[in-house]
Amino acid sequence: MSDPQYFKRVLISPVASVKMLAHAHQGCEEGMRSGGKPLEIMGMLLGCPHAEMKDALVVADVFPLPVTGFETRVVADDESVVNYMIELSELVEKSRKERLFGWYHSHPFDVDESHNHCFLSSTDMSTQLAWQSAEDGNGNPFLAIVIDPLRSFAKNKAELGAFRAYPPTYAPPPHQTPDGTVVHDEAKCVELWGSCWNRYYELRIEYFMSTQAKIIIDVLNHSFLWARTLGTVPPSLEPENRRRLSERVATKVTDKLLTSTDQTPGPRGPFFSPSNIVPPNAPPKPAATTTTTQDQGGVLHKAATAAAGLALEELHGQLIQATKRFLLNPN
Repeated sequence: MSDPQYFKRVLISPVASVKMLAHAHQGCEEGMRSGGKPLEIMGMLLGCPHAEMKDALVVADVFPLPVTGFETRVVADDESVVNYMIELSELVEKSRKERLFGWYHSHPFDVDESHNHCFLSSTDMSTQLAWQSAEDGNGNPFLAIVIDPLRSFAKNKAELGAFRAYPPTYAPPPHQTPDGTVVHDEAKCVELWGSCWNRYYELRIEYFMSTQAKIIIDVLNHSFLWARTLGTVPPSLEPENRRRLSERVATKVTDKLLTSTDQTPGPRGPFFSPSNIVPPNAPPKPAATTTTTQDQGGVLHKAATAAAGLALEELHGQLIQATKRFLLNPN
């Protein structure tokens, strides 16, 4: 495998896909139910290289891990988690033909942006490089899958990304992003792919199932979504979230202002320098350049979009409840 992009495809089973999305959704609900942000989750991938298609990896199943965290900070370094992973590996070795050959985790970030959040942060890259260094040499090519659960449920389709890291000594073509496109705007690369955008590449995701299995999965998905919509209250309308709506708006807007800047690239994009936020009674500063004004305008636009996203979420929840009242209680 001298080619750093030797593996180009990932074949995922329906079982693995559904289990990953269900686990990611559970993390979102757990975090929001406690009045905070959606939680990131993590698990292990079970599979192997494809026997005939040499450039493909097969994900047959997944196993959730008892790990939760926040943006770009999911790390399985707790002793109990490590012991759990060791026991899981031993059980898999005894009972399954496949091996643990990868990991997955979620990025439950803002759904109102124009792109998904399937990327590897600097923390993710460190984890992936460590796994690849330990496993690739033993004929077990290690894979990373990132799930965007909020966008998946908003778009009603799975938003997943599959990645492998480049060897530390490899220099990729200039300006080439993980999906193979060439982008000369580095700020755009950081926004879409994180600060390590040129240190890993994306594999194409495909799903394998029979025609009959696909029909059954489609029916189950529609039935589940139909029953879930009628039988549950939207998270935005739960009492705790209703009481904390103004706090959620303030937190999201502040986060946008503090995580966007035209100077220092961060894990998702430029950070906004707090010194650029002028207090109401502060003395006037020298006139800013056109570039700075435009950059700050973009930052404010992102903050306004975040607030509008929460407002739309609230409105959507109210419309769902009104529709249910009309259908189930016409009198």
